[in-house]
Amino acid sequence: MLRNLLPLSALLLSSALLLFAGGTNSLILPVRGTAEGFDALSLGLLGTGWALGYVAGCVVMPMLVSRVGHIRSFTVMAALAAVAILASLIFLKPVAWIPLRALSGLCFAGAAMIVESWLSERSDAKNRGRIFGTYTMVNLVASTAGQMSLTLASTDGYFFFVLGAIFYALALVPVAITSSASPKPLVKVRLDLKALWRNSPVAVFAIFLVGVSNSAFGTLAAVYAGRIGLTLNSIALFASIPILAGAIAQVPVGFLSDRIDRRKVLVGTAVLALTADLAFIFVAPESTLINLVLVSLFGASIFSMYPVILAHANDHAEEGNFIQTSGGLLLVFGLGSIIGPLVAGWGMSSIGVSGLFLTTVGAHILMIAYALLRIMTRAPVSAEEKAAFVAAPPGRSITPETAAFASGEEQAEGTKPNDVVDNSA
Repeated sequence: MLRNLLPLSALLLSSALLLFAGGTNSLILPVRGTAEGFDALSLGLLGTGWALGYVAGCVVMPMLVSRVGHIRSFTVMAALAAVAILASLIFLKPVAWIPLRALSGLCFAGAAMIVESWLSERSDAKNRGRIFGTYTMVNLVASTAGQMSLTLASTDGYFFFVLGAIFYALALVPVAITSSASPKPLVKVRLDLKALWRNSPVAVFAIFLVGVSNSAFGTLAAVYAGRIGLTLNSIALFASIPILAGAIAQVPVGFLSDRIDRRKVLVGTAVLALTADLAFIFVAPESTLINLVLVSLFGASIFSMYPVILAHANDHAEEGNFIQTSGGLLLVFGLGSIIGPLVAGWGMSSIGVSGLFLTTVGAHILMIAYALLRIMTRAPVSAEEKAAFVAAPPGRSITPETAAFASGEEQAEGTKPNDVVDNSA
């Protein structure tokens, strides 16, 4: 295993540095924005801006790489991400932070796609799963470390903005000096909602709502935790523990979904998430421990939904269309991610902190209702016809290249790197 990873160490290091900076960036903005007096709607718009930029990055990055190559493109993305976080320190106003956050989303998506494309090219059917698992774990640890770094110093000054910029800049060094040959062009994706809906209506509907709920929480969790009186250390845990719980939960959830109707597993996870939603609204616990326990349950539920939905969609897709289906669903997820923080931010500004979990309540109730309706109207896929469950990184770090990287070579056959992915199957 070590022999397989050593040639990829530069790429894994770049990814770790990128995710550390991203974790720091994602948490310092809501924490500092709250201290500067930004209202919840403005902070929610940061998440909307990030999602817009992230989706745009997934769409336009293949064109940039085809023009100037992987290394130059990665360098541009890392440099602009560093500029965005430093400019956020100079211009402490929501009107500046929202477009800067969109730029961060675009840069983050582009840089991640390049690293994933490189790793996918350097792996094969025998070691792809282990390399993907290592890559996911490295990113998870780095992102969590970036968020937890906020416990090391005061958030009032410039330290964490500069720290994030330093790590964005450092991320380009391993890629710039690696001797690995550049991979093939990136996978291109276009959205075909009609084809996706014909394939699996419940997958399209549910993935949109997952985008709404997960992005709302990911953007405003720190704001919620701060407003209920948690300390900075506890705020960092409140934001990072759910992601860890979601990563762990994918193991039993994936095992279960391979054995029973995946829609029932989706309903079960949504019910658990709804339970946590309602507890935050009606119990409104003040204890730090109870809040962390509830948010762990919440994270385990919401961050294990995406791979279940993806696997269900692939159960109904034609053979060999894993990348096409996952790429289309990613863009639907992105559309939900644009709306979620906006609605939750407006809710928190209008009715208070419960607006965050009222938003997720609505998403989860709609998801449960529609999944139950589809269970009653469409027979489940037999165990023999099910596609393989592929674990996905929790949070908002999934790109079309993640799907290409996670899939085996036999799944990727028939998708030419230079082709626009057509979801007409």
